[in-house]
Amino acid sequence: MIKELIHDPFFLGVKSETATEEDLQTARDLLDTLTAHKSKCVGMAANMIGIRKRIIVFDNEGEYMIMLNPEIIRKSGVYETAEGCLSLLGDPRKCTRYKSIKVKWQNENCQTRIKTFEGFTAQIIQHEIDHCDGILI
Repeated sequence: MIKELIHDPFFLGVKSETATEEDLQTARDLLDTLTAHKSKCVGMAANMIGIRKRIIVFDNEGEYMIMLNPEIIRKSGVYETAEGCLSLLGDPRKCTRYKSIKVKWQNENCQTRIKTFEGFTAQIIQHEIDHCDGILI
């Protein structure tokens, strides 16, 4: 189900809680909401739809991907960039990102996965994990 987007920086600035199997409907709602905004958005975190759980969804080179409890376990290739966000009004803001990240997460079957992501996909994941950590760009 498509959910309304949250724009309250105080709500978005609070760290999210660990997601469990009971939160899979939230992941599906988040994916529906991202799909509805695909013309201007490439990733979302659950707090953007009012749920403080560590769930992100994003465009992974043309295929949508869901991550529960994503955690960056390795990063390399620091660079500076500017990003916008559907939850925040105004122009893109400067931030620091990494070209390559290794991420540990659980998939929709609650199976642990580890994979290295690079380039723009890595940047999207970092942005959404920041949301889970209550960090606003």
